[in-house]
Amino acid sequence: MSVKVVARNKKAGHNYHLLERFEAGLVLQGSEIKSVRAGQVNIKQAYVRVDGEEAWLVDAHIAPYEKASRFGHDPTQPRKLLLHKKEIYQLWDEVRRKGTTIVPTQVYLRDGRAKVEIALARGKKLHDKRRSIADRDAQRQVERELRRSGY
Repeated sequence: MSVKVVARNKKAGHNYHLLERFEAGLVLQGSEIKSVRAGQVNIKQAYVRVDGEEAWLVDAHIAPYEKASRFGHDPTQPRKLLLHKKEIYQLWDEVRRKGTTIVPTQVYLRDGRAKVEIALARGKKLHDKRRSIADRDAQRQVERELRRSGY
C-alpha cells in the first residue's frame, strides 16, 4: 500500500484544535487527477461543507492541467467527498455545535486514488496559539541540548 502526500495544510494545526480525523475519497475529473498527481494542489483556504447527505470540499485549488484541452476544469470548483453515510451524519451533527468546523489537513494518493484527510476542528484562541508556539520552541531547545550533550 503506497501513500504519496501531495499537499498539507500546516496552518490547520496552528489555527485549530484538531479533534477527530476522517479519510475521504475525492470525485475528480480526468484533468484534475493529473494535476493532483503532478502535485499542483493548494488546500490552505479550503474547508468542508456538509449539506443534507453529501459533503463537499470547497475552495481547494487544483491547478488546470497544462496538456488538457481548452475545456479543462475550474480550479476552485466544489468537489464531492466520498464518505460513509454514518460519517456524514456524524460530521453534520458536530458542525451544528458552535465553534466546530471541518478542515482538510492533507491530500494524498493511496494506490493511485486521490484521498483527502479531513478533521473536525475547534478554533484556537490567541493565547492557545501562543502556548503552542512556546511549547514547540521549548521542545526544540530540549532536543538541541540533548544533541549537544551527545545523547
